[in-house]
Amino acid sequence: MDDMTDTRTVAVLGTGIMGAAMARNLVRAGHTVRVWNRTRAKAEPLASDGAEVAGTPAEAVRDADAVLTMLYDGGTVLEVMREAAPALRRGAVWAQSTTAGLESVAELAALADEHGLVFYDAPVLGTRQPAEAGRLTVLAAGPVEGRQAVTPVFEAVGARTVWTGEDAAAATATRLKLVANSWVIAVTAATGEALALAKGLGVDPRGFFDLIAGGPLDMGYLHAKADVILEDTFLPPSFAVTTAEKDARLIVRAGERHGVRLDVAAASAERFARAAAQGHGEEDMAAAYFASFTDHDPAEEDHGRAEP
Repeated sequence: MDDMTDTRTVAVLGTGIMGAAMARNLVRAGHTVRVWNRTRAKAEPLASDGAEVAGTPAEAVRDADAVLTMLYDGGTVLEVMREAAPALRRGAVWAQSTTAGLESVAELAALADEHGLVFYDAPVLGTRQPAEAGRLTVLAAGPVEGRQAVTPVFEAVGARTVWTGEDAAAATATRLKLVANSWVIAVTAATGEALALAKGLGVDPRGFFDLIAGGPLDMGYLHAKADVILEDTFLPPSFAVTTAEKDARLIVRAGERHGVRLDVAAASAERFARAAAQGHGEEDMAAAYFASFTDHDPAEEDHGRAEP
């Protein structure tokens, strides 16, 4: 570790939409970066950006100052880190950025403690575009001692770090992320339903946008997701349908554990599942729009789109 320049050797485990972008930004910031992905082909392009592609999680983390996990879910992180952790030196920093359930964070913190790692619950807010631009918001919880080692990592991938506490095992950062994602999911589902209803009723969606323009019902995220639907730009996804379904179910489960019934999140999870079953699982989460047309063949020429 070079304390003079704040550069680190960082291992990034998981190089999907978010992990690949984060790895590139770490390289651009001057860090030595090793990457691993279960499907190696998804990691290989990062070699041309200056990252070293490792064959196993243990190989990726060996001699690393910090490891960043950005995998599918908490169970996947636990499986991968059980393989990787023995190869990490004691005192190395682990920033866990996968959106995971509350119970998973506690399990991961226990694994970190078992191997003498400094654990940070560090999910991020943002999708493909802010990830590629290094403009994510990092939500972080973890001990004050050790933050000097992880801060350069957060600064490379994000524009802002919001500290939520010092006990990573309490999952305060993940709790805030789930609340934020519940809003993202609700707005995405509502956008799709409004445009689907407009299509069904023969209403030009531009009339809806004109009606709410500049008022309290207007918002940027509505337009961002509506544009994906209206312009049929579901690929590449900013946030995939299958991942959104996973997050919606995590949100519902977290609510249930704390005596909160979340009907919108539960219904949204089912909408995402229906869209995935129609063949839209790897498309942008806005493709939940198609779940409104259960009798519609998405392979038809108009692809079920709302007409601009």
